[in-house]
Amino acid sequence: MSRYSASDYTDALQALMPTGLVWPRQIDSVQTAVLRALAQSFQRNDEDAADLIIGAFPATATTLLAEWESTLGLPDLCSIGEINSVPQRQRNVVDRLTATGGQSKNYFIQVAATLGYTITITEFRQACVGMSVCGDALNGEEWPFTWLVTAPETTVLYAQSGISYCGDPLRSWGNQQLECRLTAISPSHTIVLFGYVN
Repeated sequence: MSRYSASDYTDALQALMPTGLVWPRQIDSVQTAVLRALAQSFQRNDEDAADLIIGAFPATATTLLAEWESTLGLPDLCSIGEINSVPQRQRNVVDRLTATGGQSKNYFIQVAATLGYTITITEFRQACVGMSVCGDALNGEEWPFTWLVTAPETTVLYAQSGISYCGDPLRSWGNQQLECRLTAISPSHTIVLFGYVN
């Protein structure tokens, strides 16, 4: 989005003035000084309007981020503690707005990716004659409703130039948000297990 400078506004205001001896256009004239002062107000308004447009979208919101969070009931139990940088808060808002719901492995993998985690999901089945072979686990009746989320032992999120904001931590880590979010959105009849690897 292009922004106009104070000198652009000064030139535009001068172009609107009538011509003649009483309307001097020299740089050091009183009229130009008054127009320059007015132009600075217009330029400030232009910048504020552009910032407001950028801040109205959840993925880039800064000024209106608190309003987005309040509207969506954030922070919630899953985001208290680990979400402490502006990009993480923006991702959390976008996740809530774009979540469509689902029960497939790909849906849960995508939710985790949106939050900044790389995971795999393993599904289980009960041992059955004709399907199981020697060496397979003898899973009980609840195993068809159980799934294992495997993630790195520690997911570290680093501050990035041009993305992070003043006051954000240089890095943050932990998997509490992942566990809380996936448990909260998992179907109620399922059992979610979490495993971590180096």
